[in-house]
Amino acid sequence: MNHAETRLADTAERLKLLYTPAVHDILDELGLPNQCLELGIKPLEPSMKLAGPAFTIACAADVRVDWEYDNDEVTRRTFFRRMYRGCVILVSSGGENRAGHWGELTSLSAQSHGAAGVVVDGGVRDGALLLQMDDWPVFTRYLSPIESRGRTRIRAIEEPIAIAGALTAQVRVNPGDWIFGDMDGVLAIPAGRVEEVLRRAEEVGGLEDRVREEIRNGGDVTEVFERHGWP
Repeated sequence: MNHAETRLADTAERLKLLYTPAVHDILDELGLPNQCLELGIKPLEPSMKLAGPAFTIACAADVRVDWEYDNDEVTRRTFFRRMYRGCVILVSSGGENRAGHWGELTSLSAQSHGAAGVVVDGGVRDGALLLQMDDWPVFTRYLSPIESRGRTRIRAIEEPIAIAGALTAQVRVNPGDWIFGDMDGVLAIPAGRVEEVLRRAEEVGGLEDRVREEIRNGGDVTEVFERHGWP
C-alpha cells in the first residue's frame, strides 16, 4: 500500500474499534447532530461493521422500454474501475423502494476493485449469496428479488448525494466523506472532521472504559460518575 492507502486503512481500523453511539455523541458535541442516516438502514447480519470514505452512486426511478442508460460508464460497467482500496459504496435509490439496487455480482465487482463494503438507501438482492462473501459488510433497508434494471438507472457517480436521515429529512454526503456503520446505524462524517471526531471519540472511549471497569468492580455509580465528571 502507498502512504495514502495506509493512512486510509489506519483511519478505518481506528473507527471500527469504536461504536456508532459514541461517535454520534462526539458529532453532537461538535455541532454536527444530523449525520445519522435513516435508522431503517441496517446490516444484513448484526456483527457487520464498516468504515471508509464514500464512493457515491445516485440512482433515479426511471422506467425505459429500451433499458438504455445515458452514461457509457454505466452501460459498459467501467465505473467499477474508479473504485479504490478501502472505499465504501454508498447508493441512493432515488425514491424507488421495491427493487434490489445492489446485489452479489455488483458486490464482487466492487470488492475486486478494493471496496470495503456497501450501504444502500434502498434494497439489495441475493441476500444469501452476499452473506457468503468474505469480509463484505452490507447495509440496506430491505431485501428484494426484484430486478432494478428497467425500474431505476444510475444517474450520477462520485457526486454529492442525499441519503434519508434519522434526525433530518436528508443527509448530504460528498464523495470521500467517511461512512461508519454498525448494528446501531450508519453515520456520515465530513472528511475534514474525521480526525477530530476520532481523537475525541478515542479520548471519551478511554474514560468510558475506566467508568465501566470501576462499576463492574463494585463502585458506587453516583460516586464513579461524579469522580470522572460523567454527564
